[in-house]
Amino acid sequence: MHVFVTGACGYKGTVLVPKLLEKGYKVTAFDIQWFGNFLRPHPALTVVKGDIRNIDEVNLEGVDAIIHLSSVANDPCSDLDPKLTWEISCLATMQLADRAQRLGIKRFIYASSGSVYGVSDEPQVTEDLELFPLSEYNKTKMCGERIVLSYKDDMTVQIVRPATVCGFSPRMRLDVAVNLLTMQALENGKITVLGGTQTRPNIHIDDITDLYIFLLEHPQHTGVYNAGFENISILDIAKMVADHVGAEIEVKPSNDPRSYRVNSDKLLATGFRPKKTVDDAIKELVGYYRQGVLKNEDRFHNLKWMMKSVLPQSSQAG
Repeated sequence: MHVFVTGACGYKGTVLVPKLLEKGYKVTAFDIQWFGNFLRPHPALTVVKGDIRNIDEVNLEGVDAIIHLSSVANDPCSDLDPKLTWEISCLATMQLADRAQRLGIKRFIYASSGSVYGVSDEPQVTEDLELFPLSEYNKTKMCGERIVLSYKDDMTVQIVRPATVCGFSPRMRLDVAVNLLTMQALENGKITVLGGTQTRPNIHIDDITDLYIFLLEHPQHTGVYNAGFENISILDIAKMVADHVGAEIEVKPSNDPRSYRVNSDKLLATGFRPKKTVDDAIKELVGYYRQGVLKNEDRFHNLKWMMKSVLPQSSQAG
């Protein structure tokens, strides 16, 4: 099977692509490479540096399945340039799905986000709740979902709403909760927690990438799936990090009230099971840091890197 992965050089894609290759899939990795390319060469891998907004650059000939990961990731980055965000995360999704349908591609897996629910008072956030997206990022993900679902009569559509992903990737992200707090502890011996009482769902990067492969191999499980298995407060995550690193915790006020508990029973009913935990992610990050494999680089902070390197280029290109 030939799998076309967008956003393949990103945080999740860099872990997913080697797993697909190991399982014998032929992979085309499509990415604009704003943050670099950490994929290793492989006989069954073709890496294409391209802009998903330019549909003419997207060659889907011979492709059997699409795993669509590309977007402007997280709220602050999406708010930097809303027009760019809508073009990449929504318009490009529409063009990609349309071309896939025209070419007769029968499999489309879309990476949405658990943040499409917005702030929810529900004790358990399930897939059938109404969506109240707050940011440009949330709104474009909801829009992308509805676009892709409109093709469900023509192809197998599977949509994943991941919780906050944690754990090590060669294309690291140090701006997501577990990874951020762990790096703070390792570098400063101190963790700054904003608020702390907010509960957030989490998923290990190995589990979310395993899930995309699970869905690829189980086309009967269509529709929308939450993917988050540990609903933990930010303060409790900090305490878990401190247990491994011995850092002190400082709590400061937060202007981010988002607190919700994702329910993934629908996904568990398919037979999928997570294998790793937040605690595993913390231990792995600490180990990689102490081995010198994990470093605190600017390009691992999406907002900082986009302001410094990406937006100046995109404004010149525009």
